[in-house]
Amino acid sequence: VPEPVSESLKLLGFLDVENTPCARHSILYGSLGSVVAGFGHFLFTSRIRRSCDVGVGGFILVTLGCWFHCRYNYAKQRIQERIAREEIKKKILYEGTHLDPERKHNGSSSN
Repeated sequence: VPEPVSESLKLLGFLDVENTPCARHSILYGSLGSVVAGFGHFLFTSRIRRSCDVGVGGFILVTLGCWFHCRYNYAKQRIQERIAREEIKKKILYEGTHLDPERKHNGSSSN
């Protein structure tokens, strides 16, 4: 029995939506933004072609907005995680030695 091939979903042939952080989130919100913008414009103007254009514009704007917001937060989180890992390594390395900042603090308060 051949095993099923699990290929990830690639949008436009190159954007791996499944494995790229923030891609799925941005595409879904962009689609919702497209429907809301296009349908809202249609309700106010009853112009079909212009409403479709507004829907496409809404998709692009919402997708890019969500993408940049999510990627900014993702990068910020990665930086915070890296700093926390470095601090944990320092704590493990210096714990119990004369370079331990907590030991200096505790030693000076007992004198």
